[in-house]
Formats: sequence, structure tokens, C-alpha cells
Amino acid sequence: MKPLIKICGIQDLQILHELLRIDEVNFIGFIFYIHSPRNVKDSFLQEIKKIDFKNKRPVCVYVNASRKLILETSSCFKDPILQFHGDETNDFCNSFTNEFWKVIRVKDLSSLNKITEYPDASAFLFENYEKAKFGGTGKSFDWDYLENIKSLDMKMIVSGGINIKNVHNAINIEPWCVDINSGVESSSGVKDLKLINEIIEVYKYET
Repeated sequence: MKPLIKICGIQDLQILHELLRIDEVNFIGFIFYIHSPRNVKDSFLQEIKKIDFKNKRPVCVYVNASRKLILETSSCFKDPILQFHGDETNDFCNSFTNEFWKVIRVKDLSSLNKITEYPDASAFLFENYEKAKFGGTGKSFDWDYLENIKSLDMKMIVSGGINIKNVHNAINIEPWCVDINSGVESSSGVKDLKLINEIIEVYKYET
């Protein structure tokens, strides 16, 4: 079974509308982190309130955010998933009424032990570790590490510089979902519809 697809870091209304038309896209991610070039601006957030996501789930991405920010922004979506990238505890992540995903920053094999700290996460997203940098590194970690946890009863999301050249490698890991972000951008934070469509075409024909 092919993994699901999440396109993350959306901050353009036209791109959002195009993603809603692509059957293969299952999740659409919105980043609420001021230090990210993909940080959602308030004007875009107001437009999002009017959007019908139909059969796609919005994912709200946070890094050590305040409860106030999380509640204010996530309330603009219908049934969003909360994705936590920072040092949030399981209790904090689980204190909202929403399903949540926890991001594990993979530096080495021992990094995977962090999953035991989040028993209430509905899925784990694995990304490359880079000191003092949360997400958006655009680099892959050693995906072979994930072979060590594939036997666990968990939904695994793989991320980190996934683009048209390596998407087949990500699919071959057999994760539950692949997270695509910087690999479909023409410049930092700017999604390119041509690159999105190209990677979707490659995905379609993967066995």
C-alpha cells in the first residue's frame, strides 16, 4: 500500500486551491512558527477560514508555541491535526481536543528512543536533526535507521528534503505517510506547482 502524502508549508492561496484538487494529497500543512520562511501570515489565515478542505486534513505545525497561539490558530480550521516540533511534553500535546503528531529530530539511532515519551501521539514524523534548528532543514537523515522501528505499532511519517529525485527512496521505506516541503519549492518558502505536480506523477507510478 502506498503511503499517504502531506504537502507542508503552505502560505499561498492559489497553491492551496490547487492542492485541494489533487486526489493524491491527503494532508496540507500550515506552519505557525515565526522563525520559519513558511510562517502563516494573519491575512492568509483569515482566508483559510473560508476554505472547504473536503476530504483532506489540515495540519497545524508548532514549535514550542503558547497555548494561546495554538488555540487561536487551530480554531480557524475544521478538525485539524496538531503537529509539534519542539520540546513539548506528551501531556501538553494531549491537552488539546485535537489529534496530534509528534516530530522526532533524528541525530542518530538513539534519537528514536524519544517515541516512548509520547504514548498519545497518533503518528510520529521523523526529520533530520540540526542543532538549534527546528524543521525545514531540507536535508535527509539516514532513513535506514527507521528499519529498527518498522515492527512497532505506530504510524511513521518520513520527511527531510524529499524531492523528485529521492521520493521513490522514501516510498520504499514503506512509511504511513511522506511529508514533502522544501523539495517542491522554487525558492525558500515558495511552493512551485510544477514541482508539486512532477513529484505527484512520480508517486503515481511507483509500485
